[in-house]
Amino acid sequence: MWKVITLLAFVVLTSVATANAAKQPIIDLASLQKANWTAQELENAEVITDFVQNLMNNHNFDYVLQRYNDSAYTQHNRNLPDKVTGLVSFLQEFVEDYPDYSYDVKHIYVDGDYVIFHSHATLKKEHRGNDQKGMNIIDTWRLENGRIVEHWDSIQALDGFMRFYSLISGGNIRNENGVF
Repeated sequence: MWKVITLLAFVVLTSVATANAAKQPIIDLASLQKANWTAQELENAEVITDFVQNLMNNHNFDYVLQRYNDSAYTQHNRNLPDKVTGLVSFLQEFVEDYPDYSYDVKHIYVDGDYVIFHSHATLKKEHRGNDQKGMNIIDTWRLENGRIVEHWDSIQALDGFMRFYSLISGGNIRNENGVF
């Protein structure tokens, strides 16, 4: 039970990539990007889009570890392990229990080195697109020179089941980074 809350508290939130890729949402950066983004902001959005698509939707953990395993990644969600390796380890276990977990990006905001995704996460395929199921999540990443170095999130349970989980689980503190 704590696994559900912890993942959804990340958000992060994201089985085999090839098998799941066709079934999972695809982040459409072209339709979500803003005309006022600088070239660097667009590059930052592209990095995060690739990271999130492969982590949260495709569940392509080998790719994520190969491309983004940088010890500089600081996780500010206290319920998730620190570093990309900790995040991937957690999600590998999580998607064994919830293989249809998905992360549907609704909005992308970029301000310099900060990229923000406003998303709808669901555990079941039949809940995708139903804004009364799953979690409303806002994730913020900070990049330095094209590398993801920090992550924060804010989560709202959308249904009674998720609210109940949030209430009773409380979560385990898995890193000492603080929330800010």
